[in-house]
Amino acid sequence: MRTNLSSQITLNRIPERYYRPTDAFELAALTRFEKVPVEIFDDALRGSKKVAAEIVGLMKEKNSKGELFVLGLTGGRAGIELYSELVRLHKEEGLSFKKVAVVNLYEYYPLVKAMDKSFLSRIKEMLLDHIDIDPANIISPDATIDRKDVMAHCKAFEEKINALGGIDLQLLGIGRGGNIGFNEPGSQLNSTTRLIMLNSESRKEAARHLGFSEPPVSSITLGIGTIMKAKRIVLLSWGEDKSAVVRTAIEEPASVAFPASFLQLHNNASFVIDIHAAGELTRISKPWLVTSCDWDDKLIRRAIVWLCQQVNKPILKLTDKDYSEHNLSELLNIFGSAYNCNIKIFNDLQHTITGWPGGKPDADDTYRPERATPFPKKVLVFSPHPDDDVISMGGTLKRLVDQHHEVHVAYETSGNIAVNDDEIIRFLSFVKGYIEMFEPDNKDLKARYEIQSKFLVRKEGQIPLSEILSMKGLIRRGEAKAACRYVGVSSKNVHFLNLPFYETGTIKKNPISQADIEIVKALLQELKPHQIYVAGDLADPHGTHKVCLDAVLAAIDDLKNEVWFKDCRIWMYRGAWMEWEIDHIEMAVPLSPEELRSKRNAILKHQSQMESAPFLGNDERLFWQRSEERNRATAAFYNELGLAAYEAIEAFVRYIPIQ
Repeated sequence: MRTNLSSQITLNRIPERYYRPTDAFELAALTRFEKVPVEIFDDALRGSKKVAAEIVGLMKEKNSKGELFVLGLTGGRAGIELYSELVRLHKEEGLSFKKVAVVNLYEYYPLVKAMDKSFLSRIKEMLLDHIDIDPANIISPDATIDRKDVMAHCKAFEEKINALGGIDLQLLGIGRGGNIGFNEPGSQLNSTTRLIMLNSESRKEAARHLGFSEPPVSSITLGIGTIMKAKRIVLLSWGEDKSAVVRTAIEEPASVAFPASFLQLHNNASFVIDIHAAGELTRISKPWLVTSCDWDDKLIRRAIVWLCQQVNKPILKLTDKDYSEHNLSELLNIFGSAYNCNIKIFNDLQHTITGWPGGKPDADDTYRPERATPFPKKVLVFSPHPDDDVISMGGTLKRLVDQHHEVHVAYETSGNIAVNDDEIIRFLSFVKGYIEMFEPDNKDLKARYEIQSKFLVRKEGQIPLSEILSMKGLIRRGEAKAACRYVGVSSKNVHFLNLPFYETGTIKKNPISQADIEIVKALLQELKPHQIYVAGDLADPHGTHKVCLDAVLAAIDDLKNEVWFKDCRIWMYRGAWMEWEIDHIEMAVPLSPEELRSKRNAILKHQSQMESAPFLGNDERLFWQRSEERNRATAAFYNELGLAAYEAIEAFVRYIPIQ
């Protein structure tokens, strides 16, 4: 069963030669804007296997000389697949780490206990506890050291690295501010191991990924100068949410404003990234600037939209001169003139716009994104969390209901970890009032209330984590039902799947499993929908959206040859974390001011996800604000390109199952 089909969404629209050129000449042309070597892989697993093979080669080379191999480790998201591969090599192929020393890149400071949510504890969990490394060869900053001793400790840490002969290979990730380690913007090229105060973005990252309610204000980190002394540096980056910072680090000049860009100055540093993280590189996003292109409809549309932005004109006003002066003469050769190309792309965009997302009955559907028949359709909307449906496609959801389609919503996860304890306390207050009003003699209910309220309010006693999570899941379930009622989805058409991968009780989730896929398959086989909507929002920082998408796509992959599926279309939506780029949009559903306001009201039914939501990500706006601004921006962009002016637009891309 194929469980990583989401990665194919990008691969299918980018010719392989753009990211894996066949010869040195083509590589030189494609990478002319890149100031550091870059290797692009289909996914994180393939890239990690390549880096693991390099590490093994260097380890064996040094060990054969009787020398210790010194490996610098990062504790972030970037190393997960790599560490898993190193553990596999140890367990299955006998790779020994007895002659390896590891250096932890950074550590939060201060920590009350050495292993309390520390990066070292993460590295131990991912790698060190599963291999035969000598504990004496694990070198990490001491996060519990007294404040007056920190400077001396940092100096001693540098000396310890030097005594080992320096770092042979340093692994890095990249932060949203372009930081490497905790060397944040402003860090100098000659900086050494030191205590550094964390900016607000780094503290938010700590809260998101390690579950700190009050993240530490500082960190002990290897300096840029220390990192640059490593004999070999490999920066790993995976995922769409890192594409912008990756491009800046690789293509913009080296600067203290963007510490990762200093890797351009190292004579043996490279970036190893997946196709999603490479999405903003010139050779991927604007290949016409560096090579002759393999033109298809979507790439032509991307080029024309880009050209409109460059010359500040709508599509139908572009001239031959505009094309020639911006490396797009190939399109003039293909179409004969700017006019012919302009008309084609204008019409393509015009045909994406529809007020009938389920198809318009008794209408010519030749140029419409959806079929007229069957009508009405059975529609199934998959929502990763219990609010992604209304955040991302609330207007379309209501439009489908109003146009008399049979609409079902399936919430794939409970979303229980995204509820603060305060929300339970608020609901317990209601329960207390209910007991006093209607069940004053119910001693069992009173006793349960007392136990739960003491634990949650005063942290007295103990109740099972599963009980707390169940209450939080119940809150999110109630909010989801309220939002569905508001847009008109019948309660009998609301499905809570509670996919097992999510139910760990922690931020860290399990990998996708057969059990997750079977739950999705069962619902699909029960409903046999004519339309499926799924979240294609792969920039979700916790990865839940990707796992949910992979579960649905794996189920579809199993069912695609069934008779009912021949009459089914799949549409991907975005909105919670990012929006589709206009050149990929295949269905654009316009919303009136009233419909946009109605969508906001549906999102507001999710009260636990307003100001107090713990996982708002790196965007300060609340989810309803993000949604409205993205929908308005999409509509404004259509208008700038010369199309009709709408209040807002929800956008969709069609997914065609891979054969």
